[in-house]
This record gives sequence, C-alpha cells and structure tokens, in this order.
Amino acid sequence: MARRREEAAELRAIPITGIGEVRPGDSVAETIIAALRRQKLNLVAGDILVITHKIVSKAEARIVALDQVQPSPASRRWAAHYQLDARLVQLALEQARRVVRRKRGIIITETAHGFVCANSGVDASNVDGGRCAVLLPTDPDRSARQIRRAIRKRLGISVPVLITDSFGRPWREGLCEVAIGVAGMNPFRDFRRRRDPHGFRLRVSLEAVADELACMAGLASGKLTRSPACIIRGFTYELGRDGASSIIRPRKRDLFR
Repeated sequence: MARRREEAAELRAIPITGIGEVRPGDSVAETIIAALRRQKLNLVAGDILVITHKIVSKAEARIVALDQVQPSPASRRWAAHYQLDARLVQLALEQARRVVRRKRGIIITETAHGFVCANSGVDASNVDGGRCAVLLPTDPDRSARQIRRAIRKRLGISVPVLITDSFGRPWREGLCEVAIGVAGMNPFRDFRRRRDPHGFRLRVSLEAVADELACMAGLASGKLTRSPACIIRGFTYELGRDGASSIIRPRKRDLFR
C-alpha cells in the first residue's frame, strides 16, 4: 500500500463513542464492533484502528485493587515526602525492570517491555475513581495482533491495530500519545536515501508514523470523553509485521540510558 511518491492527503480521525465500561474477560474486538454499530459506523479497507491501552488492560485483567497493595517502608517514605500515594509508588517499582531516574517525586522506569516512562505506566485515572490502578498489557504487540485477528474473523476486513498510551518526552513538557502495540502495518515510514524536492539526499529521516497516528487519535478522542478507540481514515500505510517493540531505540544508540 506504499505510495510511489509523496502526496498530500486528507486524514480523518473518527472517535468511537459509546464503548462503555470494559471488564476483565470482555472481548475488546466485540466491544468495539458493537459500539461501531450503535454509532452507524463501518470499518473500511485502508482504515487504522487506534485503541487506548486502558480498555485492553481492563479486558486482560491487568487491574490491581489498591487496598491489596502493601507498600514497602521505602515507598512509604518517598510517598510521604512528596505527598504521593505509596501504593502507586510500590506498583511502579514492582512493574519496573529498573529505575532510570528518581527525583523530585518523579520515578522514571524501564518496564519489562523496554518502555522508558513515568511510573512504569501504572495509572489510576479513568479506572474507577481511585480504588484500583491499571497496569500496561503484558505484551501489547500480541494484544494488537489478537484484536486484529478477531476483527478480521468477525467482519471479514483486515485493518491495522494500534494500542496507545501517554508518555512524557525528554526536553519537552507535556504528554503525547505513543504506540505501545502495533499489528498489521509498518510502524515507520522510511525516507532515508530518498531525495527532497531540492535534490538533497536524506540520511536520518525515519518517521515514526505509528506514534504520529497515536497522537492524531488521542487529539480527536480527548482524555475525558469516554472514547477509548478511534478510526484513522485516509493514511496510506505500508503492510508490515514489526510491532511497537521495533520503535524502542536499542540501548547502544540511546543517549538517555
């Protein structure tokens, strides 16, 4: 599906509404299909389905009741000093492969997936009012593949699936959506060795389109609208088998680790 030459394209982001509360054991694919029907929307060839990780984590029972978490003395001291919830601190440390940086009440960790993010992705927002926290899916790429297969089996159409989360960024304030799970498309668009309109040969332009699409969906869906999934329409992607794990920069080329 790759373009032979670059063309300007009109892109649409269509939030999927009415999904409702997802519970452990629910089928994310069936939940989204039901919401599409209520909204009188159809997935069409070329669409990309973008899903926030939270409903995937809930369906996969990656939920922890905070009253069952026993913080260590160190977690309690850290939380008390910065007026944090010691239980969330404890979960963040338990979910970390290693702590990258810990300062001023902020814990930056590397997760088992290889993501470098705040608090190992542990989050209590948009869950149940603060009684529980949600963890990242165990294998977001596998989750994306499973949802893609389920949609193809049910609807007879094959669309890429992105699973997203909000990450901070070095050097810049604020959060942006990133793809933590990818299935059915190349997460990158490679301009290296191609020439710009002035004839200059590009050397380092490897565009992380999966992250850019995640941001587009996040902007359209919003944070408080209860629209945890979105259709991106009009983007010509390349088929691919690589998941979001391919976006993680190898340690030997990572200047921040």
